[in-house]
Amino acid sequence: MSNLIDEINTDFNRRDFIKMSAGAMAALAATTLPFPVSAKALEIKAAQITLQDCLAIDPVSMAQKSIYVKSAYEYLIKTANEIQDSSLRRSTIEILHNPAPRLMELYPTQFEKEQVKIRLVSAGYLKPSAAIDEFLPPYKDTSQAVIPFYAAPGSGYASHHSYPGGLATHVAVNVKAALGFFNAYKEVSGLPMNRDIVIAAQTLHDLHKPWVFQWQKDGESRTEYPLAGAGSHHVLSLAELIHRRFPAQVIIAQACAHNHPGTADDEREVVNWLKAASILANQDAIELGLLAEDGKTLPLPRRTEGFITHLGDHDWVLSVPSAKWMIGKLSEIAQQEYHMTATDLQTKKFYAFRNYVFSQATLEQLYAIWTIKNEATLIDTVKSIVTL
Repeated sequence: MSNLIDEINTDFNRRDFIKMSAGAMAALAATTLPFPVSAKALEIKAAQITLQDCLAIDPVSMAQKSIYVKSAYEYLIKTANEIQDSSLRRSTIEILHNPAPRLMELYPTQFEKEQVKIRLVSAGYLKPSAAIDEFLPPYKDTSQAVIPFYAAPGSGYASHHSYPGGLATHVAVNVKAALGFFNAYKEVSGLPMNRDIVIAAQTLHDLHKPWVFQWQKDGESRTEYPLAGAGSHHVLSLAELIHRRFPAQVIIAQACAHNHPGTADDEREVVNWLKAASILANQDAIELGLLAEDGKTLPLPRRTEGFITHLGDHDWVLSVPSAKWMIGKLSEIAQQEYHMTATDLQTKKFYAFRNYVFSQATLEQLYAIWTIKNEATLIDTVKSIVTL
């Protein structure tokens, strides 16, 4: 671009430039709008199986079979390996490999769980009617993840990336987005920021979705319970990093994933999440440097990395409506093409079918096929993944 500008400034007179511009506009006018989308970009690469086979495959195996999930997970590992701080790099990768609920080391018996419930209720972060296993999901071993990071859904079963491996694809998009904002502000405004913090905070912002949204026997994912005004996975993820002694600035940036501290009301939510997480981790948020001395705001001045993490966590803007529409569309296809009944749509038969189709093609890919091509192509694509 700079060479072209130099040529215009030195060699071109106004008439030459107008001629060149007219030629460019004529070429543009000759193109067909809307701009074409590469057919290759919409080619689904999936191993075809029968509807009966879907019922025999567990969600973890479905995620393992998906090239899209594999690619996303490998990207997360690769990017985490770019963290310069060796301790932070090691701890981040450890969680990607095994998001174990080590936080529960603090709750060996029912007594400790009841006590923390009392504290959370007293602080206004939990409803008194909440059952222990609603806000502290079931688990077998504090040293092992309930399900692998790469096999977890990206959200609740009616929301975004709600398929085996959805967490990996969701977080991969968010990490890429966060680094895009990081680079944009660095290159345009020269902002000094810590790239390690951005990578770690965005990579781990949903680390306990494998614990919270664990797969159930019927193929649906577990229902999430609210905690401190957010889905419990957010506060539990923060509490996990506090328990594991992650750097305060990483935890603060991670807390900002769901909201930013740009206004008093918005910041109040972030502060509450950090306070609730600190209660769960049996720590003092102020002493850890997670809050200002008065406990009312984040440490001042507020660092840029939290805003970058928040900006990066906006995959949901596209993926939530995509999920809503595609779940509905796949329900129609299941009835029209696979002879399922309305009752089947609430059973393992449909859930297994849905989990396999979405994990092998992703909700966003299928939505693109539907919108850019047509419904017939969408149906053919689904049939190419699962046959009767």
